[in-house]
Amino acid sequence: MKQNRRLILCAVLLLFSCLWGCGTAAVSSTQHRVALVAKSTETEFWLSVFAGAEAAATEYNIKLSIIGPETEEDYETQNQMVADAVAAGAEALVFSAIDYENNAAAIDSAAKAGVKIVAIDSNVASEAVSTYIGTNNYAAGQMAAQAALERVEGPLKVGIVNYDISSANGQEREQGAVDAFTQSGRAEIAGVINTLAEASYAQEDTSTLLENFPDINVLLAFNEPTSVGAAKAVEKMGLSEEIFLVGFDSNVVTIDALQEGSVDALIVQNPYAMGYLGVESAYKLLTGQGGNLERTVDTSTQIVDKSNIFTMDSQKALFAFEQQWD
Repeated sequence: MKQNRRLILCAVLLLFSCLWGCGTAAVSSTQHRVALVAKSTETEFWLSVFAGAEAAATEYNIKLSIIGPETEEDYETQNQMVADAVAAGAEALVFSAIDYENNAAAIDSAAKAGVKIVAIDSNVASEAVSTYIGTNNYAAGQMAAQAALERVEGPLKVGIVNYDISSANGQEREQGAVDAFTQSGRAEIAGVINTLAEASYAQEDTSTLLENFPDINVLLAFNEPTSVGAAKAVEKMGLSEEIFLVGFDSNVVTIDALQEGSVDALIVQNPYAMGYLGVESAYKLLTGQGGNLERTVDTSTQIVDKSNIFTMDSQKALFAFEQQWD
């Protein structure tokens, strides 16, 4: 009897062992080193990216470092950070390019050193990129234009507040918006500015744009700092009723402005997913699973306005997971 019980117990343990081993993706016991080189470390957008990246690093037993320059225009510092990460032993880079062209040589050099490359948010002109994970920026620009076209009657006089002219995602968003407005037959681009990706500069430059083109009744801003600056300019100039402002991303300022009226719609991305999938893809490349990666992964984007701000989907998008990091 005891012998039979032992046999039954062994069979049960063997069954559970098989089920566990067959049903769970094995995580490498080797702790791979991955560096996330961001465009910035200050905005809520990037804090959400970092939270997603750190969640994936914990799940896949990765030693993750997170670095980025102080401003979203400093591609030279970003290039040096790439070189430093490679010298420090990074096996893969999760990278968001400040400058599509001028970041390419640094990424090519990293790849020649055997480092795997994953691009998130903003791509780079390098064939070494194994996968790009982020927003379909052209479509997001069209979405921003459509938000205004569907909500503003009559002719549209459009002002565009963009950031660094060398950033691929900003230029793709602008092109998508311009094409959508042109195809509508009832919109005219009155003025376009490229400003620093800092709220104070964006506010000042937006004020100048609105002073130079007082017939503007639709305003588009294409990332978090420019949206904050544009919203503050509209509010300070008392133009909340006259101008329909579509911003990108979300933070406390733009969410408050959406409720108060200086912002009319937000195009909200999924930065947490960019960070998580970026690190997960780096892990797959380092563990021989890169053949299953798609060349481009489009993370979700949605329009949030007063009509849907309190829905569950909008709340999840607006208040993405964040955490402070050292």
